[in-house]
Amino acid sequence: MFKFLPLANSLMALTVASSALAQQAAPPVTIDLDAITVTAARADRSTAEVPQSIQVIDRQQIEEQLQFSPNAAAALGKLVPGYSMSTQTVSSASENYRGRDLLVMIDGVPMNTPLRDVSRILSLIDLNTVERVEVVAGASSLYGAGATGGTVNFITKKAAEGKPRVSVNTAVRAFTQNIGRSLTPEASVTVSGKVPDGADYLFSGQIRGAGRTYDGAGRELPSDGLLGQGGGDRYKAGNLLAKLGYDFDGGKRVELNASWIGFDQDPKYLTNYAPPFARPDRTKPYVGESVLEDTKSVSLRYSDADFALGKLSLLGYYNDIKKRFNFSAFSYPYNSQVYYSFNPLSPTSPDNQTTLYSQRGGVNLTIDTPLDQLLPGAKFTWGGDLIHEKTWQTLTNGQDVFTPLKQTTTAAFGQLQIPVGERIVLRGGLRYEYFALSVSDYTRPAAYAAVAANNAQGYQAFMLPALNVTGGNFDYSALTANLGATLKLTETSEIFGGFSQGFALPDVGAFTRRAGIATQYACPVQMPNCLPASRRSISYSSIAPDAQIVNSYELGIRGSYERFKGSLTGYISTSDDGVTFDPVSNTMSQQKERIWGVEATGDVTITDAFTMGTMLSYREGRYDTNGDGKLDSNLPNNRIGSPWRGMLYGSYRFVNGMQLRVEGEAFSDRDVAIDLRGTRYKLKGAATMNVALTAPVWEGEAYVAVNNLLDRTYQNPTATSVRNLANYSWGRTVTVGFRKTF
Repeated sequence: MFKFLPLANSLMALTVASSALAQQAAPPVTIDLDAITVTAARADRSTAEVPQSIQVIDRQQIEEQLQFSPNAAAALGKLVPGYSMSTQTVSSASENYRGRDLLVMIDGVPMNTPLRDVSRILSLIDLNTVERVEVVAGASSLYGAGATGGTVNFITKKAAEGKPRVSVNTAVRAFTQNIGRSLTPEASVTVSGKVPDGADYLFSGQIRGAGRTYDGAGRELPSDGLLGQGGGDRYKAGNLLAKLGYDFDGGKRVELNASWIGFDQDPKYLTNYAPPFARPDRTKPYVGESVLEDTKSVSLRYSDADFALGKLSLLGYYNDIKKRFNFSAFSYPYNSQVYYSFNPLSPTSPDNQTTLYSQRGGVNLTIDTPLDQLLPGAKFTWGGDLIHEKTWQTLTNGQDVFTPLKQTTTAAFGQLQIPVGERIVLRGGLRYEYFALSVSDYTRPAAYAAVAANNAQGYQAFMLPALNVTGGNFDYSALTANLGATLKLTETSEIFGGFSQGFALPDVGAFTRRAGIATQYACPVQMPNCLPASRRSISYSSIAPDAQIVNSYELGIRGSYERFKGSLTGYISTSDDGVTFDPVSNTMSQQKERIWGVEATGDVTITDAFTMGTMLSYREGRYDTNGDGKLDSNLPNNRIGSPWRGMLYGSYRFVNGMQLRVEGEAFSDRDVAIDLRGTRYKLKGAATMNVALTAPVWEGEAYVAVNNLLDRTYQNPTATSVRNLANYSWGRTVTVGFRKTF
């Protein structure tokens, strides 16, 4: 059940205040919904023309969330219905959008590593450099693989006309349970300008660090509660961004972007994964290398507004990514498979730590052609993509942990938009995508594993001898479609609905890393070489995942009336080859599945000084666990999490310029059977409150923000879902900061 009582008392005060202030309301002011988006169609479109649920988070909303946390995933979790609650760590494991994958882009450049999807980028994006965030819900193939749940595009700031500008944001954050040991400083500086001859520039740098983290009961949180993913404590992080642009005559522009994202966590202890919850194991000092992120990206974009065939955009990019994960030791049942040392008394190999490398380059061509001569207002957006990527992952001794992969993607698309009268806009399109995948031969390292047993230890250990995996060249292709419409009800509201498809090749690296994890390839610990020659090898073709097509159906209404704006959307998504990870057996599987949900947003300007708003979402899903075609069980928690989530806020600006913002967040329990045996892993619901106060100081803005105001002790539902082991959320934190633009 929801645990609303502390939250309800505080929010009631907001409601009472709003009733009193409503009597002082100024004349009605229409809230404009006609924002421009580039993400939904790969070309400039107003949201009123897009037959999908789309949300644009503007700079003011970004600054409000920066007061509470620099973590972009935390901001999405509070502002975007359908996105999971943040894990509060460097990892986005089990975070998803409508139960599926989210494609993450920065200025249109995809930042995911689709051949080995390790879910670590959102928490490291520097929101200080972001002008707006565009989130498009539903499956899509417009940008290639990875958008089976939706797409988020972080669009960075542009230099403004006039003299150079310098923006500074500094803050320090701490847990009230132990301020001295939890201090987290951060600082960001951005310099931008535009010279008269058309050149512009923007340079930005951010640094931050973190001490220890604590839950509401004052217990120190582990450095690796999600097992191998990294944590939210004892780290140093930084971001660099450089943008150089030049505007030519005739609407032509060239822009060069270069960025670096860095992270280095130095855990002090290993994590104890024994029930009832994940916690530091102070008897076992951490012995591995640091947890690392080293992501470099460069892109060059050429645009021409007066191109002969319409508006032209040509984007070339290259990403060089390195991600190192935590060292972890054998611990049954939550870490029951480790690379083997060949010592049963200490089975974990000293090299049981991996580093992922990914190099990805691509060219995207988009042309937006007006068709006014054929039909006034009609537009045809078309183009193509060429992407080449190489991904591999190694132990600290350099040994591969999955088949080194290379893939070349070629794609072409066309998107037609047609107005029908003055109220209806139809949009539909096709995209053909071809993956040419090269899988190298490799030897899967020997592993030590265990299964449940009725003995003193509670488990029976065995080993998986090294296994030769034979690769080869493979190809996958698909033609995906989308079709939708918007119907204008008034000048500021519309109904929208449609069908769209997404295409992806699911996490090939994860499947090949788990090659031969089955009893037929197992040996007793005392007989490590028991396999006959016929079972010492396996082919990629026998374990390869199937390419996945996701079908998304959506119907909604959005709009504004006087001082209110809001949206209400219902959706269903289906796939015959959905992907699910089972943390108990450490296996990946594909099966038929269906996810459905409802999402709502609302904001009302009660007076010129007082605003209230809300976000509410519900989602659930079922899948076929035994392959008979029937959706017999609920999807596991790492796909759905808490079905109900909501956020309610109130914001009041005083006459002296100070502003008070109060947020209430809540999420529900989940206790459902996830297989035919009736297996359940209960998630516990909770509610919490956040408060921020800003004030004009020295021609800038000072702010104080408190997360988890009541210092509640509750389990983080997303982090808990990763391994079905309780991971507690952060306790009360206080942030003090100052920002100013010169």
